[in-house]
Amino acid sequence: MKMAHVFATTDAVGGVWTYALELAQGASSRGIETTLAVLGPSPSEAQVAQSAGIRGLRLIDTGLPLDWTAESSATIAAAAVRLGELAGLSGADLIHLNSPAFATRRPFRKPVVGVLHSCLATWWRAVRSGPLPEDFAWRTSLLREGMVACDAIITPSGAYADSVAETYGLERPYVVHNGRSAAPRAPETRKPVVVTAGRLWDPGKNATVLDALAARLKAPILAIGPLTGPNGEQAVLRHARHIGPLGADEVRDIFAGAAIFVSAARYEPFGLAVLEAAQAGCALVLADIPTFRELWDGMARFADPDDPAAFAGIIQGLLDSPDDARKLGEAARQRANLLTAEAMTRGVLNVYRRVAPDFAQAEGAAA
Repeated sequence: MKMAHVFATTDAVGGVWTYALELAQGASSRGIETTLAVLGPSPSEAQVAQSAGIRGLRLIDTGLPLDWTAESSATIAAAAVRLGELAGLSGADLIHLNSPAFATRRPFRKPVVGVLHSCLATWWRAVRSGPLPEDFAWRTSLLREGMVACDAIITPSGAYADSVAETYGLERPYVVHNGRSAAPRAPETRKPVVVTAGRLWDPGKNATVLDALAARLKAPILAIGPLTGPNGEQAVLRHARHIGPLGADEVRDIFAGAAIFVSAARYEPFGLAVLEAAQAGCALVLADIPTFRELWDGMARFADPDDPAAFAGIIQGLLDSPDDARKLGEAARQRANLLTAEAMTRGVLNVYRRVAPDFAQAEGAAA
């Protein structure tokens, strides 16, 4: 009896990898197979080993470019054609694109669900000003074409869904919050340490403000993540203590020992590192942007993303009052308990069933 099968794209650069594996694991627990096509840089040995632990998951290192690093629309269109061929060979009932631009020219013969984790046009509106540069404009046009070609679009937050609908003039996407499996609880010995994590090279993460507020604090800020991106962007930290990209276990241990997690992001469609810090019980001090308000209002403290002094004042106040920081961390942990991988899987599968009768039938036959 044929099992339900999803062909999905991912990359090994950031949070999309974690998202894809969480979803593949959730699908596997329901008897659904996944073929995961990796775009961009190859996954590390550790990432390959991580994927090998998921039953029914097949990993393909395609060597195809990421849409946001491809040199031209023709490059993306050619990659889309190749993905269509790979999807056909996989025998999948449904296509899940974590980069909807690859739906352009409609290369797939099965229903397509696109998940928009971020995009250049909404990033530009949040981080820069003025008209889109030419390199962004053609990518944005191609992405819109791809979204129109999809049978459904999912975004990880309502705030981002609103921004996407307004920016592209499309119907509001489905909203399915990202989720994370509960990791084994690390021993908690909180120290007066502040931590941040993410793609530090991305100007949307606002590393400049993080570094400026670090200069105002008595306690150190530990910055986890790469300073150089695959597109050549770089960040420089002079006051925050950069400790580089780390594995999931190392990050969890640092979160378990830190009093506070801070994000000054100007742009964040969801914020997976924030969720992971909340799971670990860190007090959250976050940029006052719509996404963070949607997910963490009442469970975090907020500051203007352009005001390092405001961040520093809030953080120093929590460092000086460990009981307040602990209570805020517990509140964040309670909210994080709702943002699970299981809830995310249910939400995504519900969208699949809406647009893909073959998938629903195969899923039902395998049940």
